[in-house]
Amino acid sequence: MIQMTLRQLRYFDALARHGHFGRAAESCSISQPALSMQIKEMEETLGGVLLERSARQVTLTKFGEEIVQRVREILRSVDELGDFARASRDRLAGRLRIGMIPTIAPYLLPKVIENLARMHPELDIHVRETLTPKLIKEVVEGRLDTAIVALPVSEPSLTEVVCFSENFLLVRPGEDEGTPVPSHETLREMRLLLLEEGHCFRDQALSFCNMQSPPREVLDASSLSTLVQMVGAGIGVTLIPEMAVTVETRSATVSVARFRNPQPSRTIGMVWRKTSPLAGQLAQISEVVCLAADALREARKAKSSSRK
Repeated sequence: MIQMTLRQLRYFDALARHGHFGRAAESCSISQPALSMQIKEMEETLGGVLLERSARQVTLTKFGEEIVQRVREILRSVDELGDFARASRDRLAGRLRIGMIPTIAPYLLPKVIENLARMHPELDIHVRETLTPKLIKEVVEGRLDTAIVALPVSEPSLTEVVCFSENFLLVRPGEDEGTPVPSHETLREMRLLLLEEGHCFRDQALSFCNMQSPPREVLDASSLSTLVQMVGAGIGVTLIPEMAVTVETRSATVSVARFRNPQPSRTIGMVWRKTSPLAGQLAQISEVVCLAADALREARKAKSSSRK
């Protein structure tokens, strides 16, 4: 009878994801030799080689690729047992693994965490910030309970719940303050600064400008903060979501303007697996996210009014 521990399965899953013993060991909070020993024992138990080892990285053998799919199914089922137990409680408690995209996390996350900690103090919140495709993959695979992303994601296995919508604003050099706001047709002729490929916000900005792909002169950045600083340096113009304006423009000499209607916008919401035992609790958490967004919106209005 084959006997393996859940710990070994989790170690193997981590190693398959990271492709490196050191990074996998760090993610599992154990030493590299201990991880290596557990994987070796697993190979001996299964009677096959799971990995091809080299000095810089490890890759799965064909046997390993087959095993890792089954391992992830087992781990997902084990995690769902815990979810069923948590779902049976009358209160929100225990671990919550939540993901957010980078154009939301720095602005919305503090208020969401504050609200959750106040309203559901027994929650143990773990946050993951990365791009939408990775978040969706991790939610589908059960490595995240939920994610806050721009909708729609059009993944059949996921429930999508709309939380709020927000407009995109134009950021220009400070000397452009008060000048006419360009149309989306005119914007195509300007030096447009965008996030690098992989960010859904980049695609949304291109869509507003009716561009399938950016012209050669478009410059890419890895964060909204970098984009705004580049605008302040006179390199070009950019679009940023409204929730980011207060944070990102406070240390840059830029002007911010709204487009004429219909304004470019995005819809933000939460996604989780349709089969998740925590669906009811996650629906409650989506309401907390809505409250956080409302609070940010009111704070922006109050600050804008105080300036007038």
